[in-house]
Amino acid sequence: MMRIRPLLMALLIVLIFSVLPAAAADPALMMATTTSTDNTGLLDVLVPAFTQETGIEMKWTATGTGKALKLGENCDVDVLMVHAPAAEKKYVADGFGVNRREIMYNDFVIIGPQADPAGIRGKSVSAALTAIRDKGAVFASRGDNSGTNKKEKILWKNAALPLPEKEAWYVQTGQGMLATINIAAERAGYTMTDRGTYIKYEANMKGQPPLNILVEGDAILLNQYSVIAVNPERCKGVKHELAMKFSDWVAGASAQKVIGDFRLMGKQLFTPNAK
Repeated sequence: MMRIRPLLMALLIVLIFSVLPAAAADPALMMATTTSTDNTGLLDVLVPAFTQETGIEMKWTATGTGKALKLGENCDVDVLMVHAPAAEKKYVADGFGVNRREIMYNDFVIIGPQADPAGIRGKSVSAALTAIRDKGAVFASRGDNSGTNKKEKILWKNAALPLPEKEAWYVQTGQGMLATINIAAERAGYTMTDRGTYIKYEANMKGQPPLNILVEGDAILLNQYSVIAVNPERCKGVKHELAMKFSDWVAGASAQKVIGDFRLMGKQLFTPNAK
Protein backbone atom coordinates (compact mmCIF):
# COMPACT_ATOMS: atom_id res chain seq x y z
CA MET A 1 0.00 0.00 0.00
CA MET A 2 2.85 2.41 0.86
CA ARG A 3 4.40 1.77 -2.59
CA ILE A 4 1.10 2.18 -4.43
CA ARG A 5 0.25 5.58 -2.98
CA PRO A 6 3.23 7.44 -4.54
CA LEU A 7 2.46 5.80 -7.89
CA LEU A 8 -1.18 6.87 -7.68
CA MET A 9 -0.15 10.39 -6.71
CA ALA A 10 2.29 10.63 -9.63
CA LEU A 11 -0.36 9.34 -12.02
CA LEU A 12 -2.86 11.87 -10.69
CA ILE A 13 -0.39 14.74 -11.21
CA VAL A 14 0.28 13.62 -14.79
CA LEU A 15 -3.44 13.45 -15.52
CA ILE A 16 -4.06 16.92 -14.05
CA PHE A 17 -1.33 18.56 -16.12
CA SER A 18 -2.36 16.74 -19.28
CA VAL A 19 -5.93 18.00 -18.92
CA LEU A 20 -5.18 21.57 -17.80
CA PRO A 21 -3.96 22.99 -21.15
CA ALA A 22 -7.07 21.77 -22.94
CA ALA A 23 -9.31 23.14 -20.22
CA ALA A 24 -7.43 26.44 -20.09
CA ALA A 25 -7.47 26.97 -23.85
CA ASP A 26 -10.15 29.48 -24.84
CA PRO A 27 -12.18 28.09 -27.74
CA ALA A 28 -13.32 31.58 -28.75
CA LEU A 29 -11.77 33.44 -31.64
CA MET A 30 -9.74 36.36 -30.22
CA MET A 31 -9.54 39.67 -32.09
CA ALA A 32 -7.51 42.82 -31.44
CA THR A 33 -9.15 45.90 -32.87
CA THR A 34 -9.09 49.66 -32.80
CA THR A 35 -11.05 51.65 -30.23
CA SER A 36 -13.31 53.18 -32.89
CA THR A 37 -14.98 49.86 -33.79
CA ASP A 38 -15.60 49.28 -30.09
CA ASN A 39 -16.54 52.80 -28.94
CA THR A 40 -19.07 53.29 -31.70
CA GLY A 41 -20.92 50.08 -30.80
CA LEU A 42 -20.33 48.47 -34.21
CA LEU A 43 -18.86 45.31 -32.69
CA ASP A 44 -21.85 44.96 -30.37
CA VAL A 45 -23.89 44.41 -33.53
CA LEU A 46 -21.35 42.75 -35.82
CA VAL A 47 -19.97 40.06 -33.48
CA PRO A 48 -23.37 38.63 -32.39
CA ALA A 49 -24.36 38.43 -36.07
CA PHE A 50 -21.14 36.51 -36.80
CA THR A 51 -21.76 34.09 -33.94
CA GLN A 52 -25.38 33.57 -34.93
CA GLU A 53 -24.50 32.76 -38.54
CA THR A 54 -21.39 30.64 -37.92
CA GLY A 55 -21.70 29.32 -34.37
CA ILE A 56 -18.21 30.69 -33.63
CA GLU A 57 -17.79 32.61 -30.37
CA MET A 58 -15.65 35.72 -30.62
CA LYS A 59 -14.00 37.97 -28.05
CA TRP A 60 -12.12 41.18 -28.67
CA THR A 61 -9.77 43.65 -27.07
CA ALA A 62 -9.94 47.28 -28.19
CA THR A 63 -6.76 49.35 -28.28
CA GLY A 64 -4.79 51.56 -30.65
CA THR A 65 -3.81 50.00 -33.97
CA GLY A 66 -0.11 50.05 -33.03
CA LYS A 67 -0.80 47.97 -29.92
CA ALA A 68 -3.23 45.74 -31.81
CA LEU A 69 -0.55 44.91 -34.36
CA LYS A 70 1.86 44.18 -31.51
CA LEU A 71 -0.65 41.76 -29.97
CA GLY A 72 -0.74 39.94 -33.30
CA GLU A 73 3.05 39.98 -33.54
CA ASN A 74 3.24 38.43 -30.06
CA CYS A 75 0.73 35.69 -31.01
CA ASP A 76 -1.73 36.89 -28.35
CA VAL A 77 -4.71 37.09 -30.74
CA ASP A 78 -5.95 35.28 -33.84
CA VAL A 79 -7.18 38.11 -36.06
CA LEU A 80 -6.97 41.92 -36.32
CA MET A 81 -9.39 44.64 -37.41
CA VAL A 82 -7.37 47.83 -37.73
CA HIS A 83 -7.05 51.11 -39.67
CA ALA A 84 -3.47 52.08 -40.50
CA PRO A 85 -2.84 50.84 -44.06
CA ALA A 86 0.89 51.59 -44.26
CA ALA A 87 1.59 49.89 -40.92
CA GLU A 88 -0.68 46.96 -41.87
CA LYS A 89 1.12 46.36 -45.16
CA LYS A 90 4.49 46.39 -43.39
CA TYR A 91 3.09 44.00 -40.77
CA VAL A 92 2.12 41.55 -43.52
CA ALA A 93 5.38 42.07 -45.45
CA ASP A 94 7.34 41.30 -42.29
CA GLY A 95 5.55 37.95 -42.03
CA PHE A 96 3.36 38.64 -39.01
CA GLY A 97 -0.01 38.58 -40.79
CA VAL A 98 -1.70 37.08 -43.84
CA ASN A 99 -4.69 37.79 -46.02
CA ARG A 100 -5.16 41.53 -45.40
CA ARG A 101 -8.59 42.52 -46.73
CA GLU A 102 -10.15 45.97 -46.85
CA ILE A 103 -13.66 45.82 -45.42
CA MET A 104 -14.98 49.35 -44.73
CA TYR A 105 -14.05 53.00 -44.43
CA ASN A 106 -15.12 56.35 -43.07
CA ASP A 107 -13.10 59.55 -42.80
CA PHE A 108 -11.23 61.68 -40.32
CA VAL A 109 -12.41 65.16 -39.35
CA ILE A 110 -10.90 67.99 -37.33
CA ILE A 111 -13.23 69.22 -34.62
CA GLY A 112 -13.16 72.24 -32.36
CA PRO A 113 -15.26 74.72 -30.38
CA GLN A 114 -17.99 76.74 -32.06
CA ALA A 115 -16.00 79.93 -31.36
CA ASP A 116 -13.13 78.49 -33.46
CA PRO A 117 -10.32 80.62 -31.94
CA ALA A 118 -7.80 79.57 -34.61
CA GLY A 119 -10.22 80.30 -37.46
CA ILE A 120 -9.89 76.93 -39.18
CA ARG A 121 -13.51 76.41 -40.23
CA GLY A 122 -13.77 75.30 -43.87
CA LYS A 123 -10.01 75.38 -44.49
CA SER A 124 -7.90 72.61 -45.95
CA VAL A 125 -6.21 70.29 -43.49
CA SER A 126 -2.79 71.85 -44.07
CA ALA A 127 -4.11 75.40 -43.70
CA ALA A 128 -6.00 74.42 -40.54
CA LEU A 129 -2.97 72.86 -38.86
CA THR A 130 -0.87 75.88 -39.79
CA ALA A 131 -3.46 78.20 -38.24
CA ILE A 132 -3.62 76.13 -35.05
CA ARG A 133 0.17 76.26 -34.75
CA ASP A 134 0.37 79.98 -35.48
CA LYS A 135 -2.32 80.78 -32.90
CA GLY A 136 -0.93 78.36 -30.33
CA ALA A 137 -4.45 76.99 -29.92
CA VAL A 138 -4.86 73.82 -27.84
CA PHE A 139 -4.69 70.65 -29.93
CA ALA A 140 -5.31 67.31 -28.20
CA SER A 141 -3.50 64.37 -29.77
CA ARG A 142 -3.97 60.75 -28.78
CA GLY A 143 -0.20 60.33 -28.82
CA ASP A 144 -0.59 56.55 -28.54
CA ASN A 145 0.59 55.22 -31.92
CA SER A 146 -3.00 54.33 -32.81
CA GLY A 147 -4.25 54.43 -36.38
CA THR A 148 -5.66 57.89 -35.70
CA ASN A 149 -2.36 59.08 -34.23
CA LYS A 150 -0.45 57.67 -37.19
CA LYS A 151 -2.75 59.56 -39.58
CA GLU A 152 -2.36 62.77 -37.56
CA LYS A 153 1.43 62.55 -37.90
CA ILE A 154 1.00 62.15 -41.67
CA LEU A 155 -1.13 65.31 -41.75
CA TRP A 156 1.50 67.42 -39.96
CA LYS A 157 4.14 66.11 -42.35
CA ASN A 158 1.93 66.73 -45.38
CA ALA A 159 1.48 70.32 -44.18
CA ALA A 160 5.29 70.66 -44.10
CA LEU A 161 5.11 71.26 -40.34
CA PRO A 162 7.19 69.55 -37.65
CA LEU A 163 5.27 67.44 -35.17
CA PRO A 164 4.75 69.89 -32.27
CA GLU A 165 5.43 67.35 -29.51
CA LYS A 166 7.28 69.85 -27.29
CA GLU A 167 4.85 72.75 -27.69
CA ALA A 168 2.81 73.71 -24.63
CA TRP A 169 -0.40 73.95 -26.67
CA TYR A 170 0.00 70.39 -28.01
CA VAL A 171 -1.53 67.96 -25.49
CA GLN A 172 -0.72 64.25 -25.86
CA THR A 173 -3.39 62.37 -23.95
CA GLY A 174 -2.16 58.80 -24.34
CA GLN A 175 -5.82 57.77 -24.25
CA GLY A 176 -8.57 56.56 -26.58
CA MET A 177 -10.56 58.72 -28.96
CA LEU A 178 -13.60 59.52 -26.83
CA ALA A 179 -11.39 60.40 -23.86
CA THR A 180 -9.23 62.60 -26.09
CA ILE A 181 -12.29 64.40 -27.46
CA ASN A 182 -13.45 65.08 -23.92
CA ILE A 183 -10.04 66.48 -22.98
CA ALA A 184 -10.10 68.76 -26.03
CA ALA A 185 -13.59 69.92 -25.06
CA GLU A 186 -12.49 70.69 -21.50
CA ARG A 187 -9.65 72.82 -22.88
CA ALA A 188 -11.81 74.46 -25.59
CA GLY A 189 -9.33 73.04 -28.08
CA TYR A 190 -9.14 71.05 -31.28
CA THR A 191 -8.54 67.41 -32.08
CA MET A 192 -8.78 64.96 -34.96
CA THR A 193 -11.15 62.01 -34.82
CA ASP A 194 -12.70 59.45 -37.11
CA ARG A 195 -16.23 60.41 -38.09
CA GLY A 196 -17.77 57.29 -36.56
CA THR A 197 -16.45 58.11 -33.09
CA TYR A 198 -17.51 61.73 -33.50
CA ILE A 199 -21.08 60.62 -34.25
CA LYS A 200 -20.98 58.47 -31.11
CA TYR A 201 -19.72 61.49 -29.16
CA GLU A 202 -22.47 63.60 -30.67
CA ALA A 203 -25.04 61.01 -29.60
CA ASN A 204 -23.58 60.97 -26.08
CA MET A 205 -24.05 64.74 -25.98
CA LYS A 206 -27.67 64.33 -27.12
CA GLY A 207 -26.98 66.16 -30.37
CA GLN A 208 -25.43 69.23 -28.74
CA PRO A 209 -21.68 68.52 -28.60
CA PRO A 210 -19.27 71.21 -27.34
CA LEU A 211 -16.99 70.43 -30.30
CA ASN A 212 -18.14 70.64 -33.92
CA ILE A 213 -16.75 69.42 -37.22
CA LEU A 214 -14.74 72.29 -38.70
CA VAL A 215 -12.53 70.62 -41.31
CA GLU A 216 -13.56 67.70 -43.50
CA GLY A 217 -13.57 66.37 -47.04
CA ASP A 218 -9.86 66.35 -48.01
CA ALA A 219 -8.88 63.14 -49.81
CA ILE A 220 -6.07 62.57 -47.31
CA LEU A 221 -8.67 62.14 -44.55
CA LEU A 222 -9.86 58.76 -45.85
CA ASN A 223 -9.93 56.19 -43.03
CA GLN A 224 -9.69 52.63 -44.34
CA TYR A 225 -10.29 49.58 -42.12
CA SER A 226 -8.98 46.09 -42.84
CA VAL A 227 -9.03 42.61 -41.36
CA ILE A 228 -5.80 40.57 -41.10
CA ALA A 229 -5.31 36.99 -39.94
CA VAL A 230 -2.28 36.32 -37.75
CA ASN A 231 0.29 34.22 -39.61
CA PRO A 232 -0.08 30.57 -38.47
CA GLU A 233 3.46 29.80 -39.63
CA ARG A 234 4.80 32.12 -36.91
CA CYS A 235 2.13 31.54 -34.28
CA LYS A 236 1.45 27.83 -34.13
CA GLY A 237 -1.32 28.10 -31.58
CA VAL A 238 -3.53 30.62 -33.36
CA LYS A 239 -7.00 29.63 -34.55
CA HIS A 240 -6.22 30.31 -38.18
CA GLU A 241 -9.18 28.40 -39.60
CA LEU A 242 -11.59 30.42 -37.44
CA ALA A 243 -9.76 33.64 -38.28
CA MET A 244 -10.20 32.95 -41.99
CA LYS A 245 -13.87 32.15 -41.48
CA PHE A 246 -14.30 35.54 -39.84
CA SER A 247 -12.31 37.21 -42.62
CA ASP A 248 -14.51 35.61 -45.28
CA TRP A 249 -17.66 36.43 -43.33
CA VAL A 250 -16.90 40.09 -42.64
CA ALA A 251 -16.05 40.61 -46.32
CA GLY A 252 -19.23 38.83 -47.39
CA ALA A 253 -22.63 40.22 -48.28
CA SER A 254 -24.29 39.58 -44.91
CA ALA A 255 -21.68 41.40 -42.80
CA GLN A 256 -21.25 44.17 -45.34
CA LYS A 257 -24.97 44.87 -45.01
CA VAL A 258 -24.71 44.94 -41.20
CA ILE A 259 -21.87 47.48 -41.49
CA GLY A 260 -23.74 49.63 -43.99
CA ASP A 261 -26.95 49.57 -41.96
CA PHE A 262 -25.28 50.52 -38.67
CA ARG A 263 -26.37 54.02 -37.69
CA LEU A 264 -26.52 56.40 -34.76
CA MET A 265 -28.84 59.40 -34.78
CA GLY A 266 -29.78 58.34 -38.30
CA LYS A 267 -26.20 58.78 -39.51
CA GLN A 268 -24.10 56.09 -41.17
CA LEU A 269 -20.79 55.53 -39.36
CA PHE A 270 -18.98 53.20 -41.77
CA THR A 271 -19.21 52.46 -45.48
CA PRO A 272 -18.61 48.81 -46.49
CA ASN A 273 -16.12 48.35 -49.33
CA ALA A 274 -14.93 44.74 -49.32
CA LYS A 275 -13.95 43.50 -52.77
